[in-house]
Amino acid sequence: MRGILRRPPGLSSDLAFQRGSLHRCAMTGRPALDALDVALLTALREHPRAGDLELSRLTGVARATVTARLERLTATGVLTGHGPDVDVSAAGFGVQAFVTLEIAQGAIEAVTRDLEAIPGLLEAHATTGVGDVLCRVAAGSHEALQQTLVDLNRSAAVVRSTSVVVLSEIVPWRTLPLLQAAAAPTAGRSALGSTRRSPPAGPAGRA
Repeated sequence: MRGILRRPPGLSSDLAFQRGSLHRCAMTGRPALDALDVALLTALREHPRAGDLELSRLTGVARATVTARLERLTATGVLTGHGPDVDVSAAGFGVQAFVTLEIAQGAIEAVTRDLEAIPGLLEAHATTGVGDVLCRVAAGSHEALQQTLVDLNRSAAVVRSTSVVVLSEIVPWRTLPLLQAAAAPTAGRSALGSTRRSPPAGPAGRA
């Protein structure tokens, strides 16, 4: 990112900024992000080692404001960590697959324990549809991938599995475009539009 992300226009103070966010949060039951929140998340994505003082310079707001915003984003669960992001392909695990599991009735807790014990499992989600659980796995070779698939099927909770091997990544994991599009309109999202941004992070990246 180049330049400085300035406080969105039309706001008399950060207090007014926060009041609007808190009001929307109370109405929707979820954290409401505004342009300053997104600016901070963007700065953290592009400058992961920046401290509060540097983030203050990048966003053009007071250091105390940066600290308060980051604490709120962490407390509400929006910001879940500060990296590092790891590209598993670059780390030697470039063979990946998505696996759909059909599991026995009421076996979600049992299959969760079994899945957590498999090192090659990157993530798993309970889903609707024919399958019950969608998994993403990674391995260093096709032989290692085969072993991971065997390990998945060893779970007593798994009735059937279907796997598809990833050929290439088209769109890496990303979050900022969604957050930028949904930022509170009163925050003046144009403050972010003029900022030059770096490409999205790899598949393991979280913003």
